[in-house]
Amino acid sequence: MFRTILVTAALLATSTALAHSEPSGERVEVNGMQMYYEISGEGEPLVVLHGAHMNIMTMGKIIPRLAETHKVYALEFQGHGRTDDIDRPITYQNLADDVAAFMDAVELEQADVFGYSMGAVAGLQLAIRHPEKVDQLIAASASYDEEGWHPTFKAFIPQMSEETFAPFEEEWRKLSPNPDGYSAFIDKMIALEHEPMHWEEDVKALDVPVLIITGDTDVTTLEHSVAMFRLLGGGVMGDMGQPLPESRLAILPATSHTAIIGQVELLHAFIEPFLKGETPKGMFE
Repeated sequence: MFRTILVTAALLATSTALAHSEPSGERVEVNGMQMYYEISGEGEPLVVLHGAHMNIMTMGKIIPRLAETHKVYALEFQGHGRTDDIDRPITYQNLADDVAAFMDAVELEQADVFGYSMGAVAGLQLAIRHPEKVDQLIAASASYDEEGWHPTFKAFIPQMSEETFAPFEEEWRKLSPNPDGYSAFIDKMIALEHEPMHWEEDVKALDVPVLIITGDTDVTTLEHSVAMFRLLGGGVMGDMGQPLPESRLAILPATSHTAIIGQVELLHAFIEPFLKGETPKGMFE
């Protein structure tokens, strides 16, 4: 997942096109921070988790599209958007615990969860650490092991520095409650890229249905996405009289990491049937 210059550059360049009319936001105390969130739509609850260096607005039109049939709870992670940073590392485990605490704070016992990029990995950790909170998980551009990153991305990680992200500081300051804290925030985000990830056994033990979404030129390798699908019970042959696995795999053609979130109708076409438990009918059904 390009939680780095490639993501940020693409999103900043297209933020006007992706932006939507925001519902009025609120803040709630979560693990020592004031977390910003927005609620839109009606229906079954769906928590939306954005990618790194993003916010609710830069998630674009997928949020209002999902809000046509769901009650969407979109939040902003530690140090992102309008949520303040605190004196604590940004890790996937911390982000997942923040989502669980957020759900408690807004009295949301359980919900479906849609995460993109960093938000997808945080959603995966949420399902691992707080399975009772997650009904179904949609994970777009997620990895459960650092070996799943594309070799090009793995080679780029050691080159990251504060200077890499300097062009994006101005946009970050516009929303942040800590406008002078960009340097500390970037240090945490770079450290996140170096966090170990070896969660194969945790993923294999999940009892939560997962829709894995990846681009065919994503930051995760195709082999890794298929391996995750198999860990979740996927890869069986259909048409043999047995029910299909609850988890699913969708590969978007000619799609890079940053192109995923903008394909709203294609994403929606995968997400809605998954959440409803609908499957295409074969000849023998």
